Amino acid sequence: MRAVTLVSTLLAVPAAFAATASDWQGRSIYQFITDRFATSDGSSPPCDTSQGQYCGGTWQGAISKLDYIQNMGFDAIWISPVVKNLEGNTSYGEAFHGYWTQDPTQLNSHFGSASDLNALSDALHKRGMYLMVDIVINHLAAPTNPPQYTSLYSAPFNTESSFHTECWINATDYPTPPWNPGNQTRVEQCWLGDTNVPLADINTEDPNLVQFWYNWVANMTKTYSVDGYRIDTAKHIRQDFWTEFQASAGVWCVGEVLANQTEYVGPYTKFLPAVLDYPTWYPLVSGFMNPQGNLSALVDTVQQTQSTYGNGSYSGSVIASFLENQDQPRFGGQTSDQALIKNAMAWPFVQDGIPIMYYGQEQGYTGGADPANREALWLSGYETDKPLVQHAQALNAARKAAASANSNFYNTSLKFIESSASQIVASKPPLLALLTNQGSSSSPQWTVSSAGYQPNEDLVDVVSCTKVTADSNGGVSATAQGGNPMVLVPASALNKSGSVCQSLATGSGNGNSTSSGNQSSSAKISAGLHWTSIIATIGAAAFIAKLVA
Repeated sequence: MRAVTLVSTLLAVPAAFAATASDWQGRSIYQFITDRFATSDGSSPPCDTSQGQYCGGTWQGAISKLDYIQNMGFDAIWISPVVKNLEGNTSYGEAFHGYWTQDPTQLNSHFGSASDLNALSDALHKRGMYLMVDIVINHLAAPTNPPQYTSLYSAPFNTESSFHTECWINATDYPTPPWNPGNQTRVEQCWLGDTNVPLADINTEDPNLVQFWYNWVANMTKTYSVDGYRIDTAKHIRQDFWTEFQASAGVWCVGEVLANQTEYVGPYTKFLPAVLDYPTWYPLVSGFMNPQGNLSALVDTVQQTQSTYGNGSYSGSVIASFLENQDQPRFGGQTSDQALIKNAMAWPFVQDGIPIMYYGQEQGYTGGADPANREALWLSGYETDKPLVQHAQALNAARKAAASANSNFYNTSLKFIESSASQIVASKPPLLALLTNQGSSSSPQWTVSSAGYQPNEDLVDVVSCTKVTADSNGGVSATAQGGNPMVLVPASALNKSGSVCQSLATGSGNGNSTSSGNQSSSAKISAGLHWTSIIATIGAAAFIAKLVA
């Protein structure tokens, strides 16, 4: 009887522990391109980004480097698309990146088999980590123009009527307020790419194709125990498509809506749980790129997003914040000043939303625009004593420590205590971020009278591992050496046996552990996915027999 009851409970686990927005809220995400992250045998083959060729990264390779990711404090990964892409050379090289889908019903064999992808998912869940998969719904790629629909694609995409009539999106189709409202119909129904590699735009008004995608994403979640999706080119499909798509996925989804206008991106949060925070990314990069940057523009944009995203009832789970990704030049290639880089890197971890770090940023990679920003990480040797590796670890620790001390941390909106073109004082209690764009030759003095701490409370700057003591009114006075950011949390929120600033920590919780801040939930998810995987493999009857035996 106990065996039957246990099986009934385990069979119910996926629905009970689906990775929702609130489950993701406490996560931080490490993003990588599978082909460029790690090889199955641990080798380090040459990889010339200018050639656009497969370099040999695999899902098995990723499994071998999960320690590297988790030791920086990340508890989720975002991998590049997993489905079958165009084979062979095109005018722009091979489809190593995964964004040139040919058949969404098959996996990309360059990265491994279905068992390899499931092994990655299982390995993550055993660690209490999450798997996010990048997906492309808007289009299929073709090596010639016009595409040879019948011979190139499988059903239901093997007819010309499965696609919008060929037309090419122009720059003027995108809105540029206030003078150009754009043409959203063309944005959604015309084609991306070009005549060399056309990206045939799928007719997502066809109910049969719509249902295909809803069934497809539900099957992906079930088959590979996916915890979340990053949706490529989300703005190129009508907004109301995404409501049922998200429901079919059954897990948290974040849409790429590449635009710098909050008023354009904001409405997508009514149809998707989250968006990549591109409106903030633009002033983030320009603000910290050099001492002439304007951090006031960053503050203004954040305040706009807080009143616009999520129907105005703002929650940090509706955005994913980032400094680099596979589509944009690396920040480290735009400035060599390490203080500026550290300040900009700190932003996604101290602001509202879920932080994402693009692989290689921690190793100081400097690649320019695509494809130069898609380097092989194995060429770095996965060194763990690099300053930016340790910086990422400290930022993750600060975020988790703050959440361990304030149960409402992730739902608390960032407040700006002070701001100017060159400095920001941002509070998300009990975390206080002191950021500057003055560079490594500066040593700004910070005096924050309304920091909100307890009188004479001991604080730790996790960036430099230095002690700061609040004054009798809970204010803070400090000097940022070498123009570095300061990220303050109470010493009592840091774990004395944790990974960061142990000598100054006075707490005993898991605030700066290298795994998830929600261990009980993660453990339940991991256990549930593990056992249901076994049941799916051997069958419920056989599983019961094994338990009874």
